Amino acid sequence: MSYTTNKVWIGGSGKTKRIGIGGDSPVSIQTMWKEGIIGVLSNRDALFCLVDQIEQLQSIGCDILRFAVPDMESADALVKIASETSMPLVADIHFDYRLALRCLDGNVAKIRINPGNIGSKDRVEAVVNKCKEKGVAIRIGVNTGSLPKDIALKVEQGVINRFQALSETASREAEVFDELGFDQFVVSMKASSVSETIECNRHFASNHNIPLHIGVTEAGPLIGGIVKSTLAFSTLLKEDIGNTIRVSLSSSPENEVIAAREILRECSKRSGGVKIVSCPRCGRNGFDVHGFVNRWQSELMALEKNITVAVMGCVVNGPGEGKHADIGITGAGDKVMIFKHGKIVQTISAQDADNVFRKELLSL
Repeated sequence: MSYTTNKVWIGGSGKTKRIGIGGDSPVSIQTMWKEGIIGVLSNRDALFCLVDQIEQLQSIGCDILRFAVPDMESADALVKIASETSMPLVADIHFDYRLALRCLDGNVAKIRINPGNIGSKDRVEAVVNKCKEKGVAIRIGVNTGSLPKDIALKVEQGVINRFQALSETASREAEVFDELGFDQFVVSMKASSVSETIECNRHFASNHNIPLHIGVTEAGPLIGGIVKSTLAFSTLLKEDIGNTIRVSLSSSPENEVIAAREILRECSKRSGGVKIVSCPRCGRNGFDVHGFVNRWQSELMALEKNITVAVMGCVVNGPGEGKHADIGITGAGDKVMIFKHGKIVQTISAQDADNVFRKELLSL
């Protein structure tokens, strides 16, 4: 079955880019800032350093960036940050609806709330009304730790399972927005289980045309988290379920973005940009593949070039197995070779490798 949704718009005010979620929009990539932000209120250098980091995330493929807003100082800080960047920023709000109202005083592009923990309906309505006024979207975020008591009881009694509970909770929250005449919202239902993540999103998508943000929550460290996210996302995206994604990792935002970008590429949901292929390295190693990839990955990902770059450890995997690449680098003995489409174009010393590689790369 193929699923289609309505379109939700975020951003578009001030410097902020306007991005569509759902409908005919491409699947967007999100990550979350992993540190507190109140330091930018008193330190202008800290503000511009953070903005530079946001721009670096944007350059490697991040479309949307979420910030935790636990207190009013953080809300003030996010308003300040949002005035300095073109990246659409999301305020992650729990419990205190006034934090959302403060964020909406600035160019924050989206508010993430769980209506169930915001409190009374009039507080949810206050947030919705200001979002209507400002043209700001909302994400309803539901996870297994935030189920309403009556739905959680059904799970305990075995009346429904957890994926049904997630979908039912999200449907209930969506009804609140429908009653308020607000349709510019996205839903996310996250579990740490791959199967529950798949099933709750399938269940919800079969009953609604609301755009979905998909992710496996608390997915774990780098390797385990990427495995879980890849399994869940590839299954859902092949069914056209999922309009924006986050790979949640106990790792850096950069790794979350790169992982999401590669998943979308392999699921044929995003094309273009630099594709890096590299060998795992072995006892024949004549070139420091790992070191080169670590140094170059972010810079390569930021290039606006539709090319394949091969980083190979020896002449066995070098120009031969990497001949499909637009440009590649490998080593033999104390020499480094740079090749293009399988043909060696430069043989140089290891100390000159990065500089020569950069010149050949920029000549493409």
